[in-house]
Amino acid sequence: MTTKRVTFIDTMRGFSLFGILMANLLIFQFGMYGKDELKDLSALDNGALYFVKIFIEGSFMPIFTILFGFSLIKLIESIRKKKDKSRWSILRRVTGLIALGWLHSFLWDGDILFSYGCMTLFLIPFINRKPKTLFIWAGIFLLLTTALSFGPMTESEKEQKEMQTYIQKADDVYANGSYFEIQDFRSNVIPPGLDDPALIFILLIIGPVFYASLFLLGMGLAKEQAFVNMEDEKKWYKLGALLVPIGLACKSLSFIESNFSGMLMMGGSQLLSVGYVCLAALLYNTRPVQRLAPAFESVGKLSLTNYLTQTIICTTVFYGYGLGLYGKLGVFGGILFGIVLYSLQCVFSLAYLKKFKRGPFETVLRVWTNWSWNGQIKIKQKGSTLHE
Repeated sequence: MTTKRVTFIDTMRGFSLFGILMANLLIFQFGMYGKDELKDLSALDNGALYFVKIFIEGSFMPIFTILFGFSLIKLIESIRKKKDKSRWSILRRVTGLIALGWLHSFLWDGDILFSYGCMTLFLIPFINRKPKTLFIWAGIFLLLTTALSFGPMTESEKEQKEMQTYIQKADDVYANGSYFEIQDFRSNVIPPGLDDPALIFILLIIGPVFYASLFLLGMGLAKEQAFVNMEDEKKWYKLGALLVPIGLACKSLSFIESNFSGMLMMGGSQLLSVGYVCLAALLYNTRPVQRLAPAFESVGKLSLTNYLTQTIICTTVFYGYGLGLYGKLGVFGGILFGIVLYSLQCVFSLAYLKKFKRGPFETVLRVWTNWSWNGQIKIKQKGSTLHE
């Protein structure tokens, strides 16, 4: 007996990968820090930049985070239904994600797999909690992270000059450098403000807090069997969809410099992500969405493979050791490139799943997680204890 796969979750996972690609293309093209210091843009690129920052950046990765929490609970339920302890499977999954993230970081500095693996350790004490408890803690962490974002966002003139110098060096090495030159830069040139070991340690400690609310929300939704009987949940979707205009308003207002800018961006981004999920659920069974859903669903089923493939393709296209298009397409051109790339991933994923059940990276992680060559969960022998 296995836990039934929730197709809406796969569809949303695929949809979130589209938004993640759109946001990441700013980093692939302009660097982790350079993307926030773009100047002298054309009207078209400037409009495209604000569109990405308000509608996409910071709000699609949280969708993926909600789905990660949801899938974590579903994985545990599947393991326990087969009468196998979940503890070691989860720990192996943690190490698998950390290892993949570490390897991924040799290509790109925007990896999320490593932090997701570490975050799973933080979530272990919450795995057996009731949905209500998870929702309460999700609310607490949301308020906490929003409050911690309060404060001035402006930089001193010295800090601005240091950042500009760093960005100029980064632009040159990413646009023209070999793979080893880029790696050397990433390893040895520290961005301004991150040269204090104590600060880095603090960030590592409090980092999980900034992601906790949406992980816990996803876990709670999975325990409530959300998105299974979608017609019965429409009233909740309608209510949640109201967060879309609220989140967009908060993110738009965050561009007006004040002590509340960080709070508006942090809180607005997370509210918008929840709103997007609810709006998508509300529209999911409509005819236009159902026509597109299989493509998004196929990408979602191969989410790990597609995520890593995006990095391989984009670094090859933009970095100096590849086609060297770093900073040359512009923001709007990058969006068009992303649409083409994602469309190709939809076509590939649909075709791939007609022949294979799982993607190559999904298979590797599954084999390691379940500690079996066929990737199947080992069923306990009769007489074994069911509960951990």
